[in-house]
Amino acid sequence: MDRQPNMLQLIWGAALAAAGIGVFFMLPRRMAQIAAARQLPESSLEMLFLWFCFGLLGVLLVGGGVRKIYSALKTPPTDDAQ
Repeated sequence: MDRQPNMLQLIWGAALAAAGIGVFFMLPRRMAQIAAARQLPESSLEMLFLWFCFGLLGVLLVGGGVRKIYSALKTPPTDDAQ
């Protein structure tokens, strides 16, 4: 029964890491769409701030997912039957 929470934590960590990787892959395309919609140059301060924010979001998602995966794999299942 203790293996189930570790498996759920492992799946949740993989989902977080995959979402963070997805942010990194979609970032250039979305930034170009935002710049075109707002009619801003790519090097404006507002666009650089958006790049920073979305990049930080991706880093935090990947980092949190990897941390959760590491802790799920590191924690051995406990035996309560004594």
